[in-house]
Amino acid sequence: MLSIRFKHALLMGLMKSLAGLGPGMSHLAFTGPGSSRQLCRYVLDQGYTKILVASDKILRELGVTEAAVKELLDAGVEVAYFDDIEPNPTFEQVDAGKHVLKAAGSQVIIAVGGGSVIDCAKIMSGAATSDEDPKNWVGFGKVKHETIPLYAIPTTAGTGSEATAGAVITNVQDHAKVVISGASLLPKAAAVDPALQQGLPPAITAATGMDALTHAIEAYICTWDRGTRKEQARVAIKTIFQALPKIYADASDHDARAAMAMAAYHAGLAINQVNVGNVHAIAHQFGAYYGVPHGLANAVVLPYVLEFSKGPAEAALAELADLVGVGGDAPTQGAKAQAFIDAVKALNTTLDIGTTLDAIKREDHAAIAQAAVLEAVSYPVPRLMMPADVLGMLDAMTV
Repeated sequence: MLSIRFKHALLMGLMKSLAGLGPGMSHLAFTGPGSSRQLCRYVLDQGYTKILVASDKILRELGVTEAAVKELLDAGVEVAYFDDIEPNPTFEQVDAGKHVLKAAGSQVIIAVGGGSVIDCAKIMSGAATSDEDPKNWVGFGKVKHETIPLYAIPTTAGTGSEATAGAVITNVQDHAKVVISGASLLPKAAAVDPALQQGLPPAITAATGMDALTHAIEAYICTWDRGTRKEQARVAIKTIFQALPKIYADASDHDARAAMAMAAYHAGLAINQVNVGNVHAIAHQFGAYYGVPHGLANAVVLPYVLEFSKGPAEAALAELADLVGVGGDAPTQGAKAQAFIDAVKALNTTLDIGTTLDAIKREDHAAIAQAAVLEAVSYPVPRLMMPADVLGMLDAMTV
């Protein structure tokens, strides 16, 4: 126990020191319906003539990818595609994308897709200009060379990866999801275009929306009070509670869809300042071991971690209860905190998200718990998890 706490304190001190010494991050965002066209025009104005569009096969088959970059196609520039990116992308997919980019002679990458696509494209942007193994970049600030310029067009309101300098990638050799983060991986610009998200199935809308909520909550209750993380998180949390049930019930609610797109973006801005927390430390293992979609994993894990964190995070959770209108006449701060946790559980119920995951195997519990504890040590969490804590949550989540 002492070694985990000591390592956590050491890493938090180092992280805060590095944040002060690192280079600044500039970022441009185009927002609203049709903003993908604005982004493409902006890319063309930079003088690029050979562009790689990173996406996935489903989005290409649905015509979403081409719709997002129609401005490029109409301009007649050379557009190559890499659409072999799958949920929970791997280093092998990064390598395959790098070879497509080099063969096409592309000068820039535009990522069209959810978090998996954007994260994979981030690592591709670094791999394309280096012979180093990207596995050596795991951690913060290790991508020090010039990368291929990257632009992002998210097609889900979830990860907020378009607003962050981090990427999550899976190492299939050891069932590990790892994070590579640094200023050079932040997209140069993003288009938050809700028009591209209109056709999302309800289940994906729900899971990705809860992913965004997880980001905002973890940023709000963390122990690192940096930048505008609280303001961005509050905007995201209030909006998600209002808008997500609406678009789950009625996919044609354009105003709610636009609000959710911006909420996910604000949540991304929040975690870009302070990182994520215990929910991600557990959920990442479900993606690495079983391929569980990240948003769904976060949604299931979130209430368990909030209950676990309730003591030290009580004041922050009580503030969130008031924010979303569930504090009411709760007699104590603790009662308000519980009211917010209950509201998160109720939101999951509204979205038909359960409390367990069929994929989890009991024989993997010990390894998952150990990996989750080791990952969480590097996050500014309100309460450190020990293996026994994770095992208890895993037991409750396992069918």
